[in-house]
Amino acid sequence: MSRMPTSRPYHHGDLRAALLKSAERTLRDKGIGALSLRELARDLGVSHAAPGRHFKDKRALIDALALDGYERMNQSLTTAAAEPRDQSFEERMTALARAYLGFAVDNPELLELMFARKHDPDSSAQLTAAVDRSLGSITRMISDAQDRGEIVQGDPERITTVAAASLHGLAALIASCALDAEETLAGLDEHVHLLLHGLEPR
Repeated sequence: MSRMPTSRPYHHGDLRAALLKSAERTLRDKGIGALSLRELARDLGVSHAAPGRHFKDKRALIDALALDGYERMNQSLTTAAAEPRDQSFEERMTALARAYLGFAVDNPELLELMFARKHDPDSSAQLTAAVDRSLGSITRMISDAQDRGEIVQGDPERITTVAAASLHGLAALIASCALDAEETLAGLDEHVHLLLHGLEPR
């Protein structure tokens, strides 16, 4: 006598991490519209109810995906910002810019999702804090450079906005194929130099 089919067992040691990894792959290959907890459960071979242990709905999954992206990006930015203090501000800023653009080039779909969730009024406090940390790496570097007399005085957060807008603009142009990623990264030193020194003749 044949047995009735049963639900697939919950067998992943770290289902949350597996769901996020699968969700990011789906985002990259098919777009945000294809994200579904039920489909992710099917892909991972677990019961359709298993993802509910970690994400109550699709919005929670997307928030977690964006948060994971910010945490990975912030780790790269923090490492870059910790370059030796005997380097010039321009060298340290270039290292940070390279870390940001490197993440953007490798994860264009995830970066777009991260910025979309950043501006959503329903985003979690945890995600808001992660966004603040990403800008904090630049702000701290700018404040330090001001203390050392390397750059002009002024509101470090306003200067951070200018720098971040310039870098994100490059990332957006690369994502839209208006700029070639390799050429942009190769010319990043000059971009940062222009950003720091402006266009006035010297």
